[in-house]
Amino acid sequence: MAYLLGVVLFALAILISVSLHEAGHMLTAKAFGMKVTKYFVGFGPTLWSVKRGETEYGIKGIPLGGFCKIVGMTPQDDDVDPADEPRAMWRYPVWKRTIVMSAGSITHFALAVIALWIIAVSAGLPNPKFPSTEAEIRKEPAVIQLSKCVVPENTLRECTTADPASPAAQAQLRDGDRITAINGTPINDYGQLLTTLRTLKPGEPAQIAYVRDGQPGTGSTVLAQTQRPPLDDPKGQVAAVAALGVGLVPSTPTRVTYGPVGAFGATADFTGDMAVNTYEAMKRIPQKVPALWAAITGEERDIDTPISVVGASRLGGEAVENEAWLLFFMLFVSLNFFIGVFNLLPLLPLDGGHIAIAWFERARSWLYARIGRTDPGRVDYLKLMPLTYAVILIGGVFTLLTITADVVNPITLFSR
Repeated sequence: MAYLLGVVLFALAILISVSLHEAGHMLTAKAFGMKVTKYFVGFGPTLWSVKRGETEYGIKGIPLGGFCKIVGMTPQDDDVDPADEPRAMWRYPVWKRTIVMSAGSITHFALAVIALWIIAVSAGLPNPKFPSTEAEIRKEPAVIQLSKCVVPENTLRECTTADPASPAAQAQLRDGDRITAINGTPINDYGQLLTTLRTLKPGEPAQIAYVRDGQPGTGSTVLAQTQRPPLDDPKGQVAAVAALGVGLVPSTPTRVTYGPVGAFGATADFTGDMAVNTYEAMKRIPQKVPALWAAITGEERDIDTPISVVGASRLGGEAVENEAWLLFFMLFVSLNFFIGVFNLLPLLPLDGGHIAIAWFERARSWLYARIGRTDPGRVDYLKLMPLTYAVILIGGVFTLLTITADVVNPITLFSR
Protein backbone atom coordinates (compact mmCIF):
# COMPACT_ATOMS: atom_id res chain seq x y z
CA MET A 1 0.00 0.00 0.00
CA ALA A 2 2.84 2.40 0.88
CA TYR A 3 4.51 1.59 -2.43
CA LEU A 4 1.36 2.39 -4.40
CA LEU A 5 0.92 5.61 -2.43
CA GLY A 6 4.50 6.62 -3.28
CA VAL A 7 3.96 5.92 -6.98
CA VAL A 8 0.79 8.03 -7.01
CA LEU A 9 2.42 10.86 -5.02
CA PHE A 10 5.43 11.03 -7.33
CA ALA A 11 3.28 10.89 -10.47
CA LEU A 12 1.16 13.69 -8.99
CA ALA A 13 4.30 15.71 -8.26
CA ILE A 14 5.38 15.33 -11.90
CA LEU A 15 1.92 16.37 -13.13
CA ILE A 16 2.00 19.46 -10.92
CA SER A 17 5.50 20.32 -12.19
CA VAL A 18 4.42 20.07 -15.82
CA SER A 19 1.27 22.10 -15.09
CA LEU A 20 3.40 24.82 -13.52
CA HIS A 21 5.70 24.65 -16.56
CA GLU A 22 2.75 25.54 -18.79
CA ALA A 23 1.60 28.16 -16.29
CA GLY A 24 5.03 29.79 -16.64
CA HIS A 25 4.46 30.14 -20.39
CA MET A 26 0.95 31.47 -19.86
CA LEU A 27 1.75 34.06 -17.18
CA THR A 28 4.75 35.54 -19.00
CA ALA A 29 2.85 35.64 -22.29
CA LYS A 30 -0.05 37.45 -20.63
CA ALA A 31 2.36 39.83 -18.91
CA PHE A 32 3.74 40.90 -22.32
CA GLY A 33 0.28 41.29 -23.84
CA MET A 34 0.23 38.12 -25.95
CA LYS A 35 -3.14 36.42 -26.26
CA VAL A 36 -3.50 33.08 -24.47
CA THR A 37 -6.68 31.25 -25.42
CA LYS A 38 -6.30 27.93 -23.55
CA TYR A 39 -4.62 26.49 -20.47
CA PHE A 40 -5.36 22.84 -19.73
CA VAL A 41 -3.98 20.20 -17.40
CA GLY A 42 -3.89 16.84 -19.18
CA PHE A 43 -4.79 15.77 -22.71
CA GLY A 44 -7.72 14.09 -24.43
CA PRO A 45 -11.41 14.71 -23.70
CA THR A 46 -12.31 17.73 -21.58
CA LEU A 47 -13.60 16.84 -18.12
CA TRP A 48 -14.14 20.39 -16.93
CA SER A 49 -13.43 23.89 -18.17
CA VAL A 50 -14.30 27.50 -17.44
CA LYS A 51 -13.60 30.68 -19.38
CA ARG A 52 -12.15 33.66 -17.59
CA GLY A 53 -11.63 36.65 -19.82
CA GLU A 54 -10.10 35.51 -23.10
CA THR A 55 -8.62 32.27 -21.69
CA GLU A 56 -10.30 28.90 -21.21
CA TYR A 57 -8.97 26.95 -18.21
CA GLY A 58 -9.71 23.27 -17.74
CA ILE A 59 -8.84 19.66 -17.01
CA LYS A 60 -8.52 16.90 -19.61
CA GLY A 61 -9.12 13.19 -19.13
CA ILE A 62 -5.57 11.91 -19.60
CA PRO A 63 -3.31 13.27 -16.80
CA LEU A 64 -0.05 13.07 -18.76
CA GLY A 65 1.01 16.71 -18.92
CA GLY A 66 -0.72 19.86 -20.06
CA PHE A 67 -0.64 22.61 -22.65
CA CYS A 68 -0.97 26.34 -23.11
CA LYS A 69 -2.25 27.85 -26.40
CA ILE A 70 -0.59 31.17 -27.27
CA VAL A 71 -1.91 32.85 -30.41
CA GLY A 72 0.51 33.01 -33.33
CA MET A 73 3.54 31.15 -31.99
CA THR A 74 4.88 31.01 -35.56
CA PRO A 75 4.18 33.15 -38.67
CA GLN A 76 2.71 30.05 -40.33
CA ASP A 77 -0.09 29.62 -37.76
CA ASP A 78 -3.25 29.84 -39.85
CA ASP A 79 -5.82 29.96 -37.02
CA VAL A 80 -5.11 33.54 -35.94
CA ASP A 81 -8.10 35.85 -35.99
CA PRO A 82 -7.28 39.06 -37.94
CA ALA A 83 -8.22 41.07 -34.85
CA ASP A 84 -5.56 39.19 -32.87
CA GLU A 85 -2.73 39.67 -35.38
CA PRO A 86 -1.07 42.52 -33.42
CA ARG A 87 -0.92 40.22 -30.36
CA ALA A 88 0.47 37.18 -32.19
CA MET A 89 3.51 35.88 -30.35
CA TRP A 90 5.82 35.88 -33.37
CA ARG A 91 5.40 39.66 -33.75
CA TYR A 92 6.93 40.41 -30.36
CA PRO A 93 10.63 41.26 -29.80
CA VAL A 94 12.93 38.28 -29.60
CA TRP A 95 13.82 38.90 -25.95
CA LYS A 96 10.17 38.74 -24.93
CA ARG A 97 9.62 35.53 -26.89
CA THR A 98 12.74 34.09 -25.30
CA ILE A 99 11.43 34.79 -21.81
CA VAL A 100 8.05 33.24 -22.64
CA MET A 101 9.54 30.11 -24.20
CA SER A 102 12.12 29.63 -21.45
CA ALA A 103 9.62 30.26 -18.63
CA GLY A 104 8.71 26.56 -18.54
CA SER A 105 12.27 25.43 -17.91
CA ILE A 106 12.83 28.30 -15.49
CA THR A 107 9.83 27.00 -13.53
CA HIS A 108 11.40 23.54 -13.32
CA PHE A 109 14.71 25.06 -12.18
CA ALA A 110 12.88 27.14 -9.58
CA LEU A 111 11.08 24.08 -8.21
CA ALA A 112 14.36 22.17 -8.00
CA VAL A 113 16.25 25.02 -6.31
CA ILE A 114 13.49 25.76 -3.79
CA ALA A 115 13.26 22.07 -2.88
CA LEU A 116 17.05 21.90 -2.56
CA TRP A 117 17.12 24.92 -0.23
CA ILE A 118 14.47 23.32 1.99
CA ILE A 119 16.44 20.05 2.02
CA ALA A 120 19.69 21.91 2.84
CA VAL A 121 18.04 23.55 5.87
CA SER A 122 16.14 20.49 7.09
CA ALA A 123 17.85 17.21 6.12
CA GLY A 124 21.15 18.47 4.71
CA LEU A 125 22.89 18.17 1.34
CA PRO A 126 25.66 15.70 0.43
CA ASN A 127 28.93 16.72 2.05
CA PRO A 128 31.33 18.01 -0.66
CA LYS A 129 34.26 16.89 1.50
CA PHE A 130 33.00 13.31 1.74
CA PRO A 131 35.57 10.93 0.21
CA SER A 132 34.41 9.90 -3.24
CA THR A 133 37.49 8.76 -5.16
CA GLU A 134 39.36 5.52 -4.55
CA ALA A 135 42.45 7.46 -3.45
CA GLU A 136 40.44 9.50 -0.91
CA ILE A 137 38.75 6.39 0.47
CA ARG A 138 42.05 4.61 1.01
CA LYS A 139 43.43 7.53 3.03
CA GLU A 140 40.57 7.26 5.53
CA PRO A 141 41.27 5.78 8.98
CA ALA A 142 40.39 2.07 9.11
CA VAL A 143 37.21 2.62 11.15
CA ILE A 144 34.96 -0.31 10.30
CA GLN A 145 31.36 -1.28 9.90
CA LEU A 146 30.67 -5.00 10.16
CA SER A 147 29.05 -6.86 7.31
CA LYS A 148 26.48 -9.53 8.11
CA CYS A 149 28.32 -12.01 5.94
CA VAL A 150 30.96 -12.39 3.24
CA VAL A 151 29.52 -12.76 -0.25
CA PRO A 152 31.79 -15.32 -1.98
CA GLU A 153 31.43 -13.84 -5.49
CA ASN A 154 32.35 -10.39 -6.75
CA THR A 155 28.88 -8.84 -6.57
CA LEU A 156 26.61 -6.75 -4.40
CA ARG A 157 23.61 -8.61 -2.99
CA GLU A 158 21.81 -9.45 0.22
CA CYS A 159 23.26 -12.10 2.52
CA THR A 160 21.81 -15.62 2.47
CA THR A 161 22.04 -18.44 5.01
CA ALA A 162 24.57 -20.14 2.74
CA ASP A 163 27.07 -17.26 2.97
CA PRO A 164 29.88 -17.46 5.55
CA ALA A 165 29.56 -15.19 8.57
CA SER A 166 31.74 -12.11 8.89
CA PRO A 167 35.17 -13.06 10.31
CA ALA A 168 35.33 -9.64 11.99
CA ALA A 169 32.14 -10.42 13.91
CA GLN A 170 33.64 -13.74 14.99
CA ALA A 171 36.62 -11.78 16.32
CA GLN A 172 34.17 -9.78 18.50
CA LEU A 173 34.83 -6.56 16.59
CA ARG A 174 32.09 -3.90 16.57
CA ASP A 175 30.95 -1.08 14.36
CA GLY A 176 33.17 1.95 14.92
CA ASP A 177 36.30 0.01 15.91
CA ARG A 178 39.51 1.27 14.29
CA ILE A 179 41.78 -1.57 13.14
CA THR A 180 45.44 -0.84 13.95
CA ALA A 181 47.18 -4.10 12.96
CA ILE A 182 46.65 -7.53 11.39
CA ASN A 183 49.06 -10.31 12.33
CA GLY A 184 51.46 -7.67 13.61
CA THR A 185 51.41 -5.56 10.41
CA PRO A 186 50.55 -1.94 11.33
CA ILE A 187 47.38 -0.51 9.76
CA ASN A 188 47.31 3.29 9.49
CA ASP A 189 44.47 3.72 6.98
CA TYR A 190 41.85 1.81 5.04
CA GLY A 191 44.16 1.40 2.06
CA GLN A 192 46.71 -0.42 4.21
CA LEU A 193 43.93 -2.65 5.55
CA LEU A 194 43.05 -3.73 2.01
CA THR A 195 46.69 -4.17 1.01
CA THR A 196 47.47 -6.27 4.10
CA LEU A 197 44.48 -8.53 3.56
CA ARG A 198 45.66 -9.20 0.00
CA THR A 199 48.94 -10.59 1.41
CA LEU A 200 47.00 -13.19 3.40
CA LYS A 201 45.16 -16.28 2.24
CA PRO A 202 41.53 -17.36 2.70
CA GLY A 203 41.22 -19.73 5.67
CA GLU A 204 44.33 -18.29 7.32
CA PRO A 205 44.13 -17.32 11.03
CA ALA A 206 44.33 -13.58 11.71
CA GLN A 207 45.09 -11.66 14.89
CA ILE A 208 43.29 -8.31 14.79
CA ALA A 209 44.43 -5.34 16.88
CA TYR A 210 41.96 -2.47 17.22
CA VAL A 211 41.04 0.60 19.24
CA ARG A 212 37.54 0.93 20.73
CA ASP A 213 36.51 4.08 22.59
CA GLY A 214 40.16 4.95 23.03
CA GLN A 215 41.06 1.56 24.49
CA PRO A 216 43.18 -1.04 22.62
CA GLY A 217 41.98 -4.60 22.13
CA THR A 218 42.66 -7.75 20.14
CA GLY A 219 40.62 -10.52 18.55
CA SER A 220 41.28 -13.71 16.62
CA THR A 221 39.44 -15.08 13.59
CA VAL A 222 39.82 -17.09 10.40
CA LEU A 223 39.65 -15.14 7.16
CA ALA A 224 36.89 -15.94 4.69
CA GLN A 225 37.14 -16.06 0.90
CA THR A 226 35.66 -13.79 -1.74
CA GLN A 227 36.38 -12.83 -5.35
CA ARG A 228 37.92 -9.45 -6.17
CA PRO A 229 39.93 -7.82 -9.00
CA PRO A 230 43.45 -6.46 -8.30
CA LEU A 231 43.53 -3.33 -6.13
CA ASP A 232 45.35 -1.40 -8.84
CA ASP A 233 43.03 -2.59 -11.65
CA PRO A 234 39.32 -2.57 -10.71
CA LYS A 235 38.43 -3.94 -14.16
CA GLY A 236 41.02 -6.70 -14.06
CA GLN A 237 40.57 -10.45 -13.68
CA VAL A 238 38.92 -11.42 -10.40
CA ALA A 239 40.59 -13.98 -8.16
CA ALA A 240 40.09 -15.55 -4.73
CA VAL A 241 41.26 -13.24 -1.93
CA ALA A 242 41.01 -13.14 1.86
CA ALA A 243 38.06 -11.26 3.35
CA LEU A 244 37.49 -9.85 6.83
CA GLY A 245 33.84 -8.92 6.31
CA VAL A 246 34.04 -5.20 7.06
CA GLY A 247 33.30 -1.94 5.33
CA LEU A 248 34.58 1.59 5.87
CA VAL A 249 32.97 4.17 8.14
CA PRO A 250 34.16 7.50 6.68
CA SER A 251 35.52 10.05 9.13
CA THR A 252 33.41 12.83 7.59
CA PRO A 253 29.57 12.95 7.66
CA THR A 254 27.76 12.10 4.45
CA ARG A 255 25.45 15.13 4.71
CA VAL A 256 25.72 18.69 6.01
CA THR A 257 22.82 20.78 7.31
CA TYR A 258 22.98 24.53 6.72
CA GLY A 259 21.40 27.63 8.17
CA PRO A 260 18.88 29.65 6.12
CA VAL A 261 21.60 31.97 4.77
CA GLY A 262 24.34 29.39 4.27
CA ALA A 263 21.86 27.16 2.47
CA PHE A 264 21.80 29.60 -0.48
CA GLY A 265 25.49 29.06 -1.24
CA ALA A 266 25.26 25.31 -0.67
CA THR A 267 22.22 25.11 -2.95
CA ALA A 268 24.05 27.05 -5.65
CA ASP A 269 27.09 24.75 -5.43
CA PHE A 270 24.93 21.62 -5.54
CA THR A 271 22.98 23.01 -8.51
CA GLY A 272 26.25 23.59 -10.36
CA ASP A 273 27.24 19.97 -9.71
CA MET A 274 23.83 18.84 -10.98
CA ALA A 275 24.34 20.84 -14.16
CA VAL A 276 27.65 19.07 -14.83
CA ASN A 277 26.22 15.65 -13.98
CA THR A 278 23.14 16.25 -16.16
CA TYR A 279 25.35 17.23 -19.10
CA GLU A 280 27.45 14.09 -18.66
CA ALA A 281 24.34 11.91 -18.33
CA MET A 282 22.81 13.34 -21.49
CA LYS A 283 26.04 12.65 -23.41
CA ARG A 284 25.81 9.00 -22.35
CA ILE A 285 22.19 8.49 -23.46
CA PRO A 286 23.05 7.16 -26.98
CA GLN A 287 25.51 4.72 -25.43
CA LYS A 288 22.84 3.40 -23.05
CA VAL A 289 20.24 2.50 -25.68
CA PRO A 290 21.71 -1.01 -26.23
CA ALA A 291 21.68 -1.53 -22.45
CA LEU A 292 18.00 -0.59 -22.35
CA TRP A 293 17.23 -3.13 -25.07
CA ALA A 294 19.28 -5.74 -23.22
CA ALA A 295 17.26 -5.07 -20.06
CA ILE A 296 14.01 -5.55 -21.98
CA THR A 297 15.22 -8.85 -23.41
CA GLY A 298 16.06 -10.28 -20.00
CA GLU A 299 19.53 -9.14 -19.01
CA GLU A 300 20.26 -7.40 -15.71
CA ARG A 301 19.19 -3.73 -15.74
CA ASP A 302 22.08 -1.27 -15.70
CA ILE A 303 21.37 1.24 -12.92
CA ASP A 304 22.96 3.96 -15.08
CA THR A 305 20.42 3.59 -17.90
CA PRO A 306 17.83 6.34 -18.47
CA ILE A 307 14.41 6.05 -16.86
CA SER A 308 10.99 7.33 -17.89
CA VAL A 309 8.31 8.99 -15.79
CA VAL A 310 7.10 5.46 -15.05
CA GLY A 311 10.51 4.45 -13.71
CA ALA A 312 10.85 7.63 -11.67
CA SER A 313 7.41 7.07 -10.16
CA ARG A 314 8.32 3.49 -9.26
CA LEU A 315 11.47 4.71 -7.53
CA GLY A 316 9.32 7.24 -5.69
CA GLY A 317 7.10 4.37 -4.59
CA GLU A 318 10.11 2.45 -3.29
CA ALA A 319 11.29 5.51 -1.40
CA VAL A 320 7.93 5.95 0.37
CA GLU A 321 7.67 2.21 1.05
CA ASN A 322 11.06 2.31 2.78
CA GLU A 323 10.35 5.67 4.49
CA ALA A 324 13.20 7.23 2.52
CA TRP A 325 11.50 10.60 2.08
CA LEU A 326 14.78 12.37 1.49
CA LEU A 327 15.36 10.14 -1.55
CA PHE A 328 11.80 10.90 -2.72
CA PHE A 329 12.42 14.64 -2.73
CA MET A 330 15.90 14.32 -4.25
CA LEU A 331 14.33 12.34 -7.10
CA PHE A 332 11.87 15.19 -7.51
CA VAL A 333 14.75 17.69 -7.64
CA SER A 334 16.77 15.66 -10.15
CA LEU A 335 13.82 15.04 -12.46
CA ASN A 336 12.79 18.71 -12.53
CA PHE A 337 16.34 19.81 -13.23
CA PHE A 338 16.72 17.26 -16.03
CA ILE A 339 13.40 18.24 -17.64
CA GLY A 340 14.39 21.90 -17.44
CA VAL A 341 17.68 21.27 -19.21
CA PHE A 342 16.27 18.84 -21.76
CA ASN A 343 13.49 21.23 -22.74
CA LEU A 344 16.07 23.90 -23.65
CA LEU A 345 17.81 21.72 -26.24
CA PRO A 346 17.79 23.60 -29.59
CA LEU A 347 15.49 21.10 -31.29
CA LEU A 348 11.90 21.46 -32.45
CA PRO A 349 9.32 20.93 -31.06
CA LEU A 350 11.08 21.66 -27.75
CA ASP A 351 10.99 25.19 -26.35
CA GLY A 352 14.73 25.41 -26.95
CA GLY A 353 14.11 24.89 -30.67
CA HIS A 354 11.77 27.90 -30.81
CA ILE A 355 14.29 29.99 -28.87
CA ALA A 356 17.11 28.96 -31.22
CA ILE A 357 15.07 29.91 -34.29
CA ALA A 358 14.12 33.28 -32.78
CA TRP A 359 17.76 34.17 -32.16
CA PHE A 360 18.82 32.81 -35.55
CA GLU A 361 16.31 35.17 -37.16
CA ARG A 362 17.63 38.06 -35.08
CA ALA A 363 21.28 37.31 -35.92
CA ARG A 364 20.49 36.86 -39.61
CA SER A 365 18.60 40.17 -39.75
CA TRP A 366 21.50 41.95 -38.06
CA LEU A 367 24.02 40.44 -40.46
CA TYR A 368 21.99 41.24 -43.59
CA ALA A 369 21.54 44.84 -42.42
CA ARG A 370 25.33 45.19 -42.03
CA ILE A 371 26.09 43.86 -45.50
CA GLY A 372 23.31 45.86 -47.15
CA ARG A 373 21.08 42.97 -48.14
CA THR A 374 17.31 42.68 -47.77
CA ASP A 375 16.12 41.08 -44.55
CA PRO A 376 14.95 37.54 -45.48
CA GLY A 377 12.26 37.71 -42.78
CA ARG A 378 10.99 34.89 -40.64
CA VAL A 379 12.02 31.25 -40.81
CA ASP A 380 9.48 29.05 -42.58
CA TYR A 381 8.55 26.47 -39.96
CA LEU A 382 6.85 24.33 -42.58
CA LYS A 383 10.22 23.62 -44.19
CA LEU A 384 11.49 22.38 -40.81
CA MET A 385 8.62 19.93 -40.35
CA PRO A 386 10.55 16.87 -41.64
CA LEU A 387 13.26 17.53 -39.05
CA THR A 388 10.63 18.13 -36.38
CA TYR A 389 8.89 14.85 -37.23
CA ALA A 390 12.24 13.06 -37.07
CA VAL A 391 12.88 14.43 -33.57
CA ILE A 392 9.36 13.42 -32.49
CA LEU A 393 9.83 9.93 -33.92
CA ILE A 394 13.21 9.39 -32.27
CA GLY A 395 11.93 10.81 -29.00
CA GLY A 396 8.82 8.64 -29.18
CA VAL A 397 10.80 5.47 -29.80
CA PHE A 398 13.21 6.30 -26.98
CA THR A 399 10.33 7.04 -24.61
CA LEU A 400 8.64 3.76 -25.52
CA LEU A 401 11.93 1.95 -24.94
CA THR A 402 12.47 3.45 -21.48
CA ILE A 403 8.85 2.89 -20.42
CA THR A 404 9.01 -0.74 -21.53
CA ALA A 405 12.25 -1.28 -19.62
CA ASP A 406 10.77 0.41 -16.54
CA VAL A 407 7.76 -1.91 -16.68
CA VAL A 408 9.39 -5.27 -17.42
CA ASN A 409 12.79 -4.76 -15.76
CA PRO A 410 12.76 -1.64 -13.54
CA ILE A 411 15.66 -0.13 -11.65
CA THR A 412 15.27 -0.82 -7.93
CA LEU A 413 17.14 0.81 -5.05
CA PHE A 414 15.78 -1.39 -2.27
CA SER A 415 15.22 -5.11 -1.93
CA ARG A 416 11.52 -5.83 -2.08
